[in-house]
Formats: sequence, structure tokens, C-alpha cells
Amino acid sequence: MMTPEQFFELLLKELEVHTEMQPYYKFLGDQSSLHFRRNYFLQRLRYISNCLVDGYKGKPAPAIWDCGSGYGTTCLYLAMNGIATHGTTLEFYFETVEKRKKWWSQYGDTTLFTCTYENLFDSPPAPATYDWIIVQDTLHHLEPINDALKIFNSALRPGGRVLSIEENGNNIIQRLKLYKYRGNKRIITIWDEKLQKDILIGNENIRSLAKWDKLFLDNGFAINQDSIQYVRYYLPMQYKNADPEKLLQQEQKIQSTPGFRREYLFFGLNFVAQKRG
Repeated sequence: MMTPEQFFELLLKELEVHTEMQPYYKFLGDQSSLHFRRNYFLQRLRYISNCLVDGYKGKPAPAIWDCGSGYGTTCLYLAMNGIATHGTTLEFYFETVEKRKKWWSQYGDTTLFTCTYENLFDSPPAPATYDWIIVQDTLHHLEPINDALKIFNSALRPGGRVLSIEENGNNIIQRLKLYKYRGNKRIITIWDEKLQKDILIGNENIRSLAKWDKLFLDNGFAINQDSIQYVRYYLPMQYKNADPEKLLQQEQKIQSTPGFRREYLFFGLNFVAQKRG
């Protein structure tokens, strides 16, 4: 078994080899930036690990689809822990995935990770195929969102779950940044060179927990209230000359109490929604 912390240390080594990934995983900067990004990365990976690795110890592994798998980092972590995952993506760096699988094969069975370049609206999975669907930094890109959630519901077995790792749509700073970047143009059409077609996509269309809750309810899911986690409260500048572990502990204490700070000042939002009926 590989812990999230062990995986992260190996990821740093990989970035020295696959340098094209460095602009995305900005871990190799100054020390305070590393601590800030490490805390955020590990909080999200620990959340996934708690659900899909720790939650299945001594049990048959679940069938997992990572919708929007990107570079395949989550799928590689699960493979290092003996869990098979199928990823789908529309990212231009899809070709990097096979290089990564070869590098990580020295630490675990990367054949457990399969990946295809496809649009979920063109090729939805067969009904009742999966136990879990991971959507990491992906939900806010899926449009039409109701159609996407209907596909998720169909693809899941009874009691199946969607594990969402998202940005908090109520975060004041992020909302201002995104408004400056794209105004109110939340849905756009882009040309996919590989598929040779136009694709509708959410233009960083992040939402609050309340909005996600309604969307999931409308499409046959219920968000598990105990699963809700807010992450990343402190800004990068606050990591200078600070103990990153203490900051993390303080963040976790703040997010455990409902209120203004949790709702509007945390950047990340994690939750699990379960298929009803």
C-alpha cells in the first residue's frame, strides 16, 4: 500500500523527469509555495483515499470511473494501491498518460489504470457499470450539467456514488477573479481538434454547495452531509515563516464549524453524492 504522502514524494521526483507537467503541478518553486500547494494536494488526495482505499480494506475493490482524469494522477495513486480505474479525458496532454504509466510502473501495477480520450455525451457508459465516479476539477466543466448527472446516475449501480473534488463557488476571491476573467459567460463552445467537433463546456462555471445540492437532488442523488469538506483557507503568503502542519490543523478546525468563513473564504469543496433508489 502507498500513502498519499509517499505518493506525493514520488510525484516530485517524477516532475524532474516529465518537465512538461511542471507548469500544471507547480510544486518545484520556493519552499513556502511548496508547503501551500502540498497541503492542498494532499488534503484532496487523502479525501479520495479515505473513500476508495481505506473504505475498501478487506473488501472487493469497487468499479471506478474517473470522469475528467486529466494527467491521470488520481488513477495512478489508486493503481499504486491495487485499485483499477478507467479514466476519460478531453485534455490536450492525453498523450502524456502513457509516459507516466511507464514511469510509475516501477512502483506498482499501472495496467490497473486505463484511459481513453472521449466525450461522455458521445459515449456514455453502459447502465450500472460503476460503483464510484470521480469528478475532480471537472463538474464545473460539464455542460449541459443536468444531462451529465443523468448519465452518471445511469452509469452507477444501485447505491453508487459520485465523489466530487471542486472549487467552492461561494469563495469571494475566486468569484471576483473569475468575473474579471470571463464575466458572466459561464458556458462556451470550443473546437476539439481530436474529436473534430464543437463541444459545449462550462467556462470555470463553479457553484456553491447549495447549488450542487439542488442539481444532484434533481437528478436522483443525495449529498451525504457527513462527507462535506471545505479545504484551503490560508493564502500562499501566509505560509511564509509558518508551520504548514499547524496551518492545516487550524484550517480543519475552522472548516468544521458552519459560518461565514467556511462558506465564503475556503477555496475547495469536497463531497460525495449517492444515487437514490
